[in-house]
Amino acid sequence: MTIINNASLKPFNTFGIDAKAQSFCDVSTIVALETILKAHHGTPLFVLGGGSNMLLTKDIKALVLHINLKGIEIVSETADTVVIKAMAGENWHNFVLWCLAQNYGGIENLSLIPGNIGTAPIQNIGAYGVELKDVFVSCEAIKIDNLSVKTFTKSDCNFGYRESIFKQALKGQYIITSVNLQLTKTNHNLHTDYGVIRHELECAGIVNPTIQDISKAVIAIRQSKLPDPKEIGNSGSFFKNPIITAEAFMELQNQFPDVPSYKVSDNAIKIPAGWLIEKAGFKGKRFKDYGVHQKQALVLVNYGNANGKDIFELAQLIQKTVRRLFNISIETEVNII
Repeated sequence: MTIINNASLKPFNTFGIDAKAQSFCDVSTIVALETILKAHHGTPLFVLGGGSNMLLTKDIKALVLHINLKGIEIVSETADTVVIKAMAGENWHNFVLWCLAQNYGGIENLSLIPGNIGTAPIQNIGAYGVELKDVFVSCEAIKIDNLSVKTFTKSDCNFGYRESIFKQALKGQYIITSVNLQLTKTNHNLHTDYGVIRHELECAGIVNPTIQDISKAVIAIRQSKLPDPKEIGNSGSFFKNPIITAEAFMELQNQFPDVPSYKVSDNAIKIPAGWLIEKAGFKGKRFKDYGVHQKQALVLVNYGNANGKDIFELAQLIQKTVRRLFNISIETEVNII
């Protein structure tokens, strides 16, 4: 367990921002995590997972703990379901592929989402009609200030749209070390309601899709719209899709008849933030070494050596413009550091 001073965080965030950590430690065991938390009690800490859902706007004047815990195991199973425990440092997409190889279903729609297992509950990651909470059983976490270990059930986590108790009441208090998910072994509940998934399957001539087929369709869709962070720095969808009232939607639709929408409830309509941003004229717009991706307006990108402050100011400009044009506020999905 080595602590590195003045360490570059560029390899540890998908935006590729070259911010510095005052000190940095890669943590690969629970014992090491407990040891360093005890030794540095009271020291400012910054917990880092896959670095896929954050924008660094400045250097981190703290001890950065890179949670690199590994391991996947079956906790319990029946004829129809299986509960799997995955350690926080496991790559999410690699975990999805592992589950698909065992024919375990439930997270195929979440293929190719960047990041690690440990941060998935914090964000309640979701895509194409599926969210982590749909398969979530529990997670284990260490309380930073006293090293107590707590198991959080689904109800404990207060999951919402890209929300959880770890982003709200308990923000910065716990480090998630492992996550338990319940997946199906048979009679998989397939989610193909999204038109883009149906279209992809139809193009492939697939009438009765398997969970593997759905995963391949989702991967193809995401690769066609989202840039690879290894090639262009980004953090995936930068903004949440806003939810507005039915009355507000009718007013919006009167002005913009082509507005796409998804009904959440009788009085709640979800509007694609990407459509709003594109309509506002930002899609493909470049500012020096950063900008909005040419294929997906939801994605802000670092073309090379941009700094986080510039990208954050662009995000604020987009929010201000969307609010002025549509009277809709869009929130960032990415954590601004």
